[in-house]
Amino acid sequence: MCNINTFQWVARHVTLEEVRGKKVLEVGSCDVNGSVRAVIEMLQPAEYIGIDIERGPGVDRVCRAEDLEKVFGNNVFDVVISTCVLEHVRYWKQALLNMKRVCKPGGIIIMIVPHTWAYHGHPSDYWRYSLEDIKHIFSDFDIMQLDEDSGMKRLVYVKAKKPDDFQEQRIEDYQLYSVITGRRERELVPHDFKKLRYRLLVLKSNLVIFLLKVGGKIFSRPN
Repeated sequence: MCNINTFQWVARHVTLEEVRGKKVLEVGSCDVNGSVRAVIEMLQPAEYIGIDIERGPGVDRVCRAEDLEKVFGNNVFDVVISTCVLEHVRYWKQALLNMKRVCKPGGIIIMIVPHTWAYHGHPSDYWRYSLEDIKHIFSDFDIMQLDEDSGMKRLVYVKAKKPDDFQEQRIEDYQLYSVITGRRERELVPHDFKKLRYRLLVLKSNLVIFLLKVGGKIFSRPN
């Protein structure tokens, strides 16, 4: 899922030299509300593979982010991209470790994640990332660019380079803020999805979707 800020940031911070003739992997590539694929493909990569958990526009292979290393192997891609996806991955730590492992030494990861967005469970929504979270998560990479939007719906943007002497950062005990529980969590457990907070989040989200559909039908009716 992309907005105009996403396109502009990627266009500013990903260079022709980093992409031309290189192998690119996009994690969570299904084009729901726009994709940066067209921006990257203008920089002439040798190969662009988009993966997602189900088939759809922009999806070349069906694959979970947690399975990237098993499917593709280590040190394969020059550029790994993920835009507004990892909030939807329950096991985000395994997904991020896999993204780091399939990235070549000297390659880059481009990741965009929400900081203050409201719950948007389509089909799921678990986590929020701050600038400090990203600094910790990518402490084993060289952070080349780190930015955050202003306003109510903030995104965090990071461009990080995998060092030649990469030593993987342990993050299994790291706690990240979860919209499911309203606090920082090491991981989510089944009981978290039975609490009133979660049920209200889902109810509100479904109500918003219903109202948008009804409104769309009303405004699309001919006069």
